Amino acid sequence: MLARELRTSQTQQELAVIVVVEFTGEMRKRQQLTAAARLARTAAAVTAGDEDLPNHASSTLDLDASRAEFEELARSAGATIAATLVQRRQKPDPSSLVGQGKLDEIVEVVASTNASLVLFDHDLSPSQLRNIEARLPCHVIDRSQLILDIFARHAKTSEGQLQVELAQLQYQLPRLAGRGRAMSQLGGGIGTRGPGETQLETDRRKINLRIDHIKNQLDNVRRIRHQQRQRREAVPVPVVALVGYTNAGKSTLFNALTEAGVLESARMFATLDPKLRQLQLPSRRKILLSDTVGFIRNLPPTLVTSFRATLEEVERAEILLHVQDAASPIREEQKAQVEKVLAELAVSAKPVIQVLNKIDLVPAQDLAHLPSEREAIPVSGLHRTGLEQLLLAIDAALVVDPLVELSFRLPQSEGAILASLEGGAIIEEKRFEGNLVFLRARGPQSLLNRYRRFRAKDNERLRMVRT
Repeated sequence: MLARELRTSQTQQELAVIVVVEFTGEMRKRQQLTAAARLARTAAAVTAGDEDLPNHASSTLDLDASRAEFEELARSAGATIAATLVQRRQKPDPSSLVGQGKLDEIVEVVASTNASLVLFDHDLSPSQLRNIEARLPCHVIDRSQLILDIFARHAKTSEGQLQVELAQLQYQLPRLAGRGRAMSQLGGGIGTRGPGETQLETDRRKINLRIDHIKNQLDNVRRIRHQQRQRREAVPVPVVALVGYTNAGKSTLFNALTEAGVLESARMFATLDPKLRQLQLPSRRKILLSDTVGFIRNLPPTLVTSFRATLEEVERAEILLHVQDAASPIREEQKAQVEKVLAELAVSAKPVIQVLNKIDLVPAQDLAHLPSEREAIPVSGLHRTGLEQLLLAIDAALVVDPLVELSFRLPQSEGAILASLEGGAIIEEKRFEGNLVFLRARGPQSLLNRYRRFRAKDNERLRMVRT
């Protein structure tokens, strides 16, 4: 397949020139996304007698952060960065995105560095890709294709590999024309003239057949996952999903909460396959905590579609924990990008707990500008600080299987029931009378209702309260 050949080529030849393009129209949109946060910082600075950063400094910070993010994407794909070129322009050039002058500069840099790959931090149309490749003696990869390659490297399960392949094929399909003359020519010679199928049409037909096959396989995966979920929901255990920007520390926080030992990596998109672990809250209620794939700005739409089966855990979750990198200079923009993807998944109405991770990396002078604890919970997954407060917040926000308080009158011979109550609920009071045990328990409704036949009578409950 084309995607597999591309990955092989990238693995063998990975010296890359990076091209970062900033369009002022897009920059204004990002400034609008962070307007509220900037106004809040301005008010805080005025109160403290300082001045806020001017707009051009904020814009430079956004561009530097975007460039650093894309360079990290390139490293996550295995590339060695030979040079980084930056361009600001009003709008994209229809033929080459960057204009002929900048394209000439890219050609010179590629020749001087012997780079075998040019990475664009922007999506290229099929015609732009053809025009740029016609000028360069090396591969040209745009942002979406680079992200797809990283996903292909990190997908471990058969489901994840199918999802990545589907996204790669859907991305490549409209870009087949022009990727080599053999794709657009009929065979020549005697007996080959007349009606026939071009190589391009053959490739498209094969890819469409493969896409249909993968979709059928993913439907089977979704069906099996639905059956597993139905069995799981027979004993109601609510799901709480970690969501957030890539490299926000979700897996580190997941390990800190569950001791799961999943991969923790500074590389982007280190987690692709969903992880589920059981976790007990302070109320003794049990939940399933889900670690999911991280989001990123300009996430390829084919990925959101292809990973629908994986993201079903987000759609089914009772609560979302939006994990943010508290030390990121573009945290507000990253937050807006995650909320955009959540809106595309139609889960924006779900209860969301904002979690500020990596609080240990925030300078002391900036701590006062972070949201209050009522708006967001500061934690450090690495140093395991703030976890108790986070668990209490999950407990308070959980409405499925609510907490109830009941009094019970049990024979001491019912040791299994007593152990179940003590293990899954908080025992407020307990006393023994003869061969009977009287206790008052606060815990999940599903657990306590299981033993309603042993509920104490009103006068016995009153006597326990007085005791």
